[in-house]
Amino acid sequence: MLNLRQSPIFANSFCTNHSLLMTTFDTVSSYYDAFNRKDWTTMLDLLHTNVRHDSNQGSTRIGKDVFATFLQHMDDCYDETLTDMVIMTEPTGTRVACEFIVNGVYKKTDGDLPAATGQTYVLPAGAFLDVADGKITRVTTYYNLPLWESLVLGQPA
Repeated sequence: MLNLRQSPIFANSFCTNHSLLMTTFDTVSSYYDAFNRKDWTTMLDLLHTNVRHDSNQGSTRIGKDVFATFLQHMDDCYDETLTDMVIMTEPTGTRVACEFIVNGVYKKTDGDLPAATGQTYVLPAGAFLDVADGKITRVTTYYNLPLWESLVLGQPA
């Protein structure tokens, strides 16, 4: 089977537009790699201008600027790295499901949540994303908030 990504003809003819070389899997993988490096600029570059962000708690946010504000808030309150990442795409290449483990430090109290004292936590989570034209148009993240609270409070799960 011909691998177009390794073909010199393909590379020389189309490399001027990097998005042509990135699959949906590549886009989402790059997004989460940037998250783990805390490279917020790259993360935001991979989002569509009108990205829809459905967070685990709260209302839906629309737009890259609103997402950037959310990202800054999260960076202020948490230090997280994602491990055991599994990225699954469907045949049309527009929808993605991800499963991962969140390894975190709770740095600063977040609203009405328990007080932060530098607690660490390890929490399973998942996300669903939509991708169009090489940009992420939707990010929906799910995790078990009562489990997270029990972990940061030091209570049995």
